[in-house]
Amino acid sequence: MSYSSHKNLIILDADGTTIDAYSAIEKTFSQHGMNLGDEDSFQKRHHIFKYLGGIKQFPANIRKNITKQNRQQIVDTLTDVYRQDAILYPGIADFIRTLIAAPNVIVGLVTRNITNEPLETLRQLFSRHDINIQNLDFLIHVPLEEKKTQHFRAVREQFNINPARAGVCGDENKDYVAAINTGMHPYMVSYGFENYLRLTSKFEIPEDIISRTPKELCERVLHALEINSY
Repeated sequence: MSYSSHKNLIILDADGTTIDAYSAIEKTFSQHGMNLGDEDSFQKRHHIFKYLGGIKQFPANIRKNITKQNRQQIVDTLTDVYRQDAILYPGIADFIRTLIAAPNVIVGLVTRNITNEPLETLRQLFSRHDINIQNLDFLIHVPLEEKKTQHFRAVREQFNINPARAGVCGDENKDYVAAINTGMHPYMVSYGFENYLRLTSKFEIPEDIISRTPKELCERVLHALEINSY
């Protein structure tokens, strides 16, 4: 197959990769009298329990989260926290601005952010970090019931990018699987929703592709793209 574009593609994840989601969720839970537990425990939990706390926190949290009204109130609070207080990880704002400015890079976000009107939420959050999301090449919100795989492939095909010139930055095994299944390189991080031990031991993700800090991720991606001005 021939490719008309000679550009590189970088797909960024939002929560846990570029955005410090744990701090935002913890603040939200606290405002509703709920306990998320410490970050290390949060990273180890199975996805279905991640937002309900561990063994110690689960009973109390499930009682407070049991009605549809309560759940909506929590999402409302989380939306406010994201829009007004949530932060990008250190160095990520400069990293994204560098990618946007690079003439040979197509860059954007594919996210499952669970706030109200998530694209508006992300617009406000990134704007506070001096990033205009209109300058991204794409911004896609994936419904919870859908996999990211089809969206990764659609973006790559939209810009006619060779899979060998494409990469996905993510923090969960699902991101890794979706990247591999679409022929793209997975730039995994272990400071987000799943920690290093869970990624390597449970999911057998190669340690060679895992960045343990935001700084390491930024340096790894920019080096691969041969971008020095950072």
